Amino acid sequence: MENEIKQFTVSVYTENNIGLLNRISAIFQRRHINIESLNTSLSEIEGVSRFTIVVNVTESQMKKIQGQIEKQVEVIKAYYHTEEETIYQESCLFKIKSDLLFDERQIQNIIKESNARIVTVNKDFFVLEKSGRREELELLYRELSVFGIMQFTRSGRVAVTKDEMKISTMLKAFQH
Repeated sequence: MENEIKQFTVSVYTENNIGLLNRISAIFQRRHINIESLNTSLSEIEGVSRFTIVVNVTESQMKKIQGQIEKQVEVIKAYYHTEEETIYQESCLFKIKSDLLFDERQIQNIIKESNARIVTVNKDFFVLEKSGRREELELLYRELSVFGIMQFTRSGRVAVTKDEMKISTMLKAFQH
C-alpha cells in the first residue's frame, strides 16, 4: 500500500562536496521526517561517496524525497529499498568497568551468547564491540545496562542491496 508507513533505506551516490549533507538533511527536515540513521562513506566507485539514510515514511513520500534528492547538483543517483530488499548491519561499542568482567560471571555469559567481541581491556575499563541488526544491539544494551555502561555509541546503518545496483555499470560508462 502506498500510504502505509514503512522503513526505507535510501542510498545516495554523490560527488563529495561541502554542504551537500546539510542540503540533503534539509529535504527531510522540511517534511518533518526524522532521519533514523545516517552514514556516509566511500562507495564502490572511485571518487563517488555514498550516503545511507534510514527513514520511516510512506512509499509516495519516499518517491517525492528521492526526486528532491536527485535535484541536488552533486547527486548522481538516489535509490530507496525496503527492509526485505537490503542486507544491513549496525555496529556499537560499550565501555564498561573492568572489574565487572572478572567479578560478574553473567557478563562473560552475555558477551559469549551475544557474539560480542572484546576490543580492549585495561585496569579501569573494557570495550565491547557488537555488529548486527538494531534489535540485537538493543537487547545487548538492555542486558549490559543492569551492570552499568560507562559509554555507549552506535553507528548508522551500513547496507547493500540484494539485487544488483545498476549505478556501478552506469558510472563506469562515464569514466571512459
